[in-house]
Formats: sequence, C-alpha cells, structure tokens
Amino acid sequence: MPARRRTDPAEGRAALGRALGADEPARSDLRDATRFLLEELAARAPGRTVEVRVPPFGAVQCVAGPRHTRGTPPNVVETDAPTWLALASGRLEWAAAVAQGRVRASGERADLSEHLPLARPGPAPE
Repeated sequence: MPARRRTDPAEGRAALGRALGADEPARSDLRDATRFLLEELAARAPGRTVEVRVPPFGAVQCVAGPRHTRGTPPNVVETDAPTWLALASGRLEWAAAVAQGRVRASGERADLSEHLPLARPGPAPE
C-alpha cells in the first residue's frame, strides 16, 4: 500500500523553494518541506526496513526488505531539517553529510544515497 500523503505536493515544493532560498527559513517552511520530502521518500522507496527521522517534524519508514515489528528499528537515519532538505534536493551528497556528522545512520541498509535526491526546487513564489 502506498504511503498516504498529508502534505499537498505543490505546497511542499513551494515550501522547499522558500526554505532553500532563505538565509533563515520560516519554521513553517522547514516543517512543510521536510514532511513533503519524507512522504516523497516513502512513496518512491516503499517498505519498512529503514526509519528516517527528522525531528521535530517527522519520521517515515521506507525501503523494501525485512521489516521490524517492535522497538527501535535496526536501520535508522536521523538528521536535522536543513540537512534533510539539502540531501533531498541534491545540494548535499550523502557521503559528505555522513562524513561531516550531519547524518547519523545505523544499520546495514541505512544508506539512502541510491534514493536521493528526491526533488529539485523551482523558483520560490513571490
């Protein structure tokens, strides 16, 4: 079953453009863009093998393979919202983010590089 979207894709893309174009993005744009991109990841890489967490805005389970049923999943990716937006938009490479300590990834399936980037932002609306 495909992941249910809670964020309108057009609104998510607009929030992404505004967030990436601002020196200090609005919290609402960070939230909406983060949720949109998490939902996009779950839609493009369905499954329950990896849990991607971007506190405080959201988390999804994705990537096909063995699934966990209780407790902390064996494959976890966690990062902050600005890093997630940079990764998901192609402005930051996965390996660089991990090497810089901007992403915490544990588990043998926690490498998301084959699933990124997810979106390229268009111009922010005026």
